[in-house]
Amino acid sequence: MDNGLLIEARDVCVVRDDQYILNQVSLDLLHGEILTLVGLNGAGKTTLVKVLAGLMAADSGMVNRRPDIRIGYCPQRTHPDTTLPMSARDFLRLTDAAAGMSVTGILQEVGIGDLASRQLYRLSGGEYQRLLLARAMLRRPDLLILDEPMSGVDMAGQSELYELIPRLRDEYGCGVVLVSHDIYIVMAATDRVVCINHHLCCSGQPESVIRHPEFIALFGDRIAGTLAIYKHDYSRDLHDNALEDGP
Repeated sequence: MDNGLLIEARDVCVVRDDQYILNQVSLDLLHGEILTLVGLNGAGKTTLVKVLAGLMAADSGMVNRRPDIRIGYCPQRTHPDTTLPMSARDFLRLTDAAAGMSVTGILQEVGIGDLASRQLYRLSGGEYQRLLLARAMLRRPDLLILDEPMSGVDMAGQSELYELIPRLRDEYGCGVVLVSHDIYIVMAATDRVVCINHHLCCSGQPESVIRHPEFIALFGDRIAGTLAIYKHDYSRDLHDNALEDGP
């Protein structure tokens, strides 16, 4: 496998009850790249990332991963047990940290260092999502997989998380696979987009994907036109919001 290639999937098929969940899907991910999977609900996005991570076997096709690759996986949002007396710090201590990684340090990096002693059930949706991200990063992954990380997070929290992901990528040099249905925001935080609807509809840089006929057929011409200017406006809005929220 090429040194710059973290993972390579070719003609991946997953079949359940005689129906194709994935039908001959091929993609690859490069070191340091942020790749976003988009598609309608039920399109097979979660199944695909589970196959990429080795959590599910494909019925046919092949997946090659870089030897000794470390994968940090954030599944779709889980809800903490409100009866479980566990702090954020103790939750992270259940994970084996990679050399050089510390619970205190990673909590600071994801922006919840002051919440280390807070009980899980007292965390907001955005805070809990950051905690799950911290758990994945404790392994110092070569590949970070985030399945719908913005679920249950308000708009302000989503903006902050979408800024945080590229910063973590830059600092740790990991590749990122991000699954999202929030196509308005996600285009501003990705290098490459893969659109699937059980099969691979299209892939490429955001500006080309939003003009692809299959993308437009799925999401509508009006949405595609909006996304064409959203990347610029989103970045500008983040800057303006930061100024408004400052001292």
